[in-house]
Amino acid sequence: MKKLFCHRRACVFLLMALEKIARQKNVVIYGEVRKQSDTVTKRHNTPTILLRPLDAASRTTLHSATLGVSMKKSVVPCLVAFAIASGMGRASGTPLDDAAERYRPYMIAGIGSALAGIKELREHVSAKDLAGAKKAWLSARGGWERSEVFTAGFVPELDTLIDAWPNADSGFHAIEAKLFGAGRTDVENDTDVLIKNLGELHRKLATIPLTPQGLLDGTVRLAYEVGESKADGGESRISGTSLGDMRNNVVGIDFAYRTIFADALKVTDARVAKQVTERIEQLKIIVAAPDLPHVDVRALRRASEELVVALQAASLKLGLQRPTLEAQSR
Repeated sequence: MKKLFCHRRACVFLLMALEKIARQKNVVIYGEVRKQSDTVTKRHNTPTILLRPLDAASRTTLHSATLGVSMKKSVVPCLVAFAIASGMGRASGTPLDDAAERYRPYMIAGIGSALAGIKELREHVSAKDLAGAKKAWLSARGGWERSEVFTAGFVPELDTLIDAWPNADSGFHAIEAKLFGAGRTDVENDTDVLIKNLGELHRKLATIPLTPQGLLDGTVRLAYEVGESKADGGESRISGTSLGDMRNNVVGIDFAYRTIFADALKVTDARVAKQVTERIEQLKIIVAAPDLPHVDVRALRRASEELVVALQAASLKLGLQRPTLEAQSR
């Protein structure tokens, strides 16, 4: 919340202009006039304008809910200029910020699918239904893998608990080892912990801040991972579903790029945009192989590395920092 202090001078015309800007920028304005009895000197006995983001319910009641007569008599010419210079325009974000928000429903759906699958798995293991439990694990796995663009960078602690590998004593792979490796269904405790962690993550998703930089970092990191560790058999070796992991990863990469970055990049540099699109299409073709032994590993690595380079070039065109391959919150 920002506080803007202005000298007491009446200027209703400029207040109206500020109200108009506030509506356009999606912020709410309200004022408080400090009295001389407050713990401030007379020289600082000034109105205070506070800016905060509008919630959905407030957008239609901006004027009636936030501006009183006393404030209309206390706005000065410098207020509008100062409010704009102080970053009021950033309240509604940049086009990339808005695009990142369009990714949120996909993220929620992916983790929701993973959570639903694990809850179904819990029912099957309670009934000692090994085949049903395996099927539910595979269903849950798909939702998770489509969401890996954001997990490591935005929720690293939960990512480790949910999808630790290769040293997995909890999460997906601990359950995988018992179900697929040992043919056991005594995974109730592991499943309950995974439900708890996925549930916690799912609850965070509606409000977790999403940044274009963080999502681009995640897209690059996942593109590299597809061509490296997963090209050698991946993390789901015991269940034999590493190729499915890669396919879902590429689906997630493609969706994140098209939803958040593609339109802006086409405007700033159509050539780089074309390079990114072509590399993603190459990955789709490679992972469409019928099984893991038929995947052209050399081509997969090359396409993965070229996509990473193209996305790093795109970051400069989009006004973002060069993505790194290390998980970090940005």
